[in-house]
Amino acid sequence: MTLEALTIGRVGVDLYPEQSGVPLAKVQTFAKSLGGTATNVAVAAARLGRETAVLTKVGPDGFGDYVRDALTEFGVSPAYVGTSPDLLTPVVFCALDPPEDPPLLFYRLPTAPDLTLTAEDVPWDVVSEVPVLWVTGTGVSTEPARGTQRKILETRGRRDHTVLDMDYRPMFWSDVDAAREQISWMLDHVTVAVGNRTEAEVAVGTSDPDEAARRILDRGVSLVMIKKGAEGVLVATSEGSWTVPPHPIKVVCGLGAGDAFGGAVIHGLLEGWEPVEIAEYANVAGAIVAGRLACADAMPAQNEIEERL
Repeated sequence: MTLEALTIGRVGVDLYPEQSGVPLAKVQTFAKSLGGTATNVAVAAARLGRETAVLTKVGPDGFGDYVRDALTEFGVSPAYVGTSPDLLTPVVFCALDPPEDPPLLFYRLPTAPDLTLTAEDVPWDVVSEVPVLWVTGTGVSTEPARGTQRKILETRGRRDHTVLDMDYRPMFWSDVDAAREQISWMLDHVTVAVGNRTEAEVAVGTSDPDEAARRILDRGVSLVMIKKGAEGVLVATSEGSWTVPPHPIKVVCGLGAGDAFGGAVIHGLLEGWEPVEIAEYANVAGAIVAGRLACADAMPAQNEIEERL
């Protein structure tokens, strides 16, 4: 296998209610699925025919075994999935109420294994040479993962394609200022930045997509994609900016749509597509997943995206 993309960060086991539109207290049964932003992105890209791996860690438990087995079944290499001997593999409960933006209940205390990544866990030759390296804002929310991810970006040296998924989740941070300091630092070390309005505001201080894109480009980033929900996706480069219209879908579960978008971005970068073409393709991938339940299991294949296009 010649690795094409390495994602770094969060992994977990998602538990989805099999009863929609009710609070967790009323849910009777749950369905298990592989989850975590970086993990889902690797799965999404693998579904599109890419050779991917995820750098992360799990606990020495049955859920950790499940993560490795599921990755293998999805075609994602588990070679860089380490084990934190004293921690449990994270579990995340999702309440499909409302389905468009389901609240999440994270079981990641006292900390999650993926936030204990150290230099010893990193395949440094892969970090330097892999065609696409994907990092996340969550990955710098605490030490030692923060220092490790910083060292990874410094070693990478802003090589094409180094992608930052701004991935802001407030429950992982003490306050917005702390998140802004760390995520902003990362912008000086990547070539592509992807996020929604809220994540852009955390990173550069404004939720206005055009202004946020301008500020991010001024940091030396080559390609910015800001997801605007029902208004589509803003695509910006030094040559200009464009808005790709949304792809209408009846939402079943909004979770995972952004990760499908990310996997499609990886595919488009590797194909050498123009930015707008990447965004159009990624938009459809995200919409397809929003119309399904679960994250990793819901990632679309190429033919599904092409039919919608």
